[in-house]
Amino acid sequence: MSDYATDVRDTETAKKYRDIGMEHELAGDRLEAIKAYEVAYTADPDDADTSFRLAYNLDLLGEEDEALHLYEECCRAERPPLNALINLAVMYEDAGKYSQAERCIRQVLGTDPDHARARLYIQDIVASKEMAYDDENEAKKVKQDALYNTPITDFELTVRTRNALRKMSIRTLGDLLRVTEAELRSFKNFGDASLDEIKAMLAQKGLRLGQTVEQHQEEVKQQVYEQLASETGDSSILGKSVNELDLSVRARKALALLNVASLGDLCMRTEAELMGVKNFGMTSLVEIKGKLEEMGLGLRKLES
Repeated sequence: MSDYATDVRDTETAKKYRDIGMEHELAGDRLEAIKAYEVAYTADPDDADTSFRLAYNLDLLGEEDEALHLYEECCRAERPPLNALINLAVMYEDAGKYSQAERCIRQVLGTDPDHARARLYIQDIVASKEMAYDDENEAKKVKQDALYNTPITDFELTVRTRNALRKMSIRTLGDLLRVTEAELRSFKNFGDASLDEIKAMLAQKGLRLGQTVEQHQEEVKQQVYEQLASETGDSSILGKSVNELDLSVRARKALALLNVASLGDLCMRTEAELMGVKNFGMTSLVEIKGKLEEMGLGLRKLES
């Protein structure tokens, strides 16, 4: 309890005891300073300068929880002390709350863009956020790899299904994610019962057949879209329907078999992929390439 007593709660009392606290603080008597600041805070809890001085001194004495509460309180003021924002950012960063820390420092820079300490500190916070993000991603990857490397033999499957997977050299959950339903169906004597059994097993782990194949295709698609958008300067054209190319019936049927609906989808395809479609010949390939060139687009080329 404070040695100072007051029943008056007003700004005059707050100023009086804040000044007393400053005198003790300058004299190096931090405990007496805290007692005076507590009285000033009681008299006027909304005074941001009093909250800051009390928080600062408590912080130096290791009373971090109380200091944090007071820093947060005074930083809610219309014009919070800049040092309070910086000290609060330090406490947030120590607690791993990088977004909150960054928000405090950006508030400082919003008031004083040339604040030297804040300009340096924002770089540290951003770097810490990136490191934390990398660590989190690494932990997720380790967990994912452990799941994908789980042997198929760890699961209860029928003898027929187990033998079929063994003959296809599918030994882990990860191997299953790299094959599609169509590829499994194409295997000799692989029926619907085995397929349903495998799909149910994967679903228990939140997985599905062909999952990594789809993820890779999506990554490639994003890269191609970004490249095309950069080259054409207009990404909206990639969302247009392939019907705008006014292709022949044979060419349209080939694109339908490949599930190509937009110009962006078509530009993701290579010449080899198109030529691999049944009844798709050189005439159709030349036709498609010509139509794309008219729009400033082209088929995807593999890296040499």
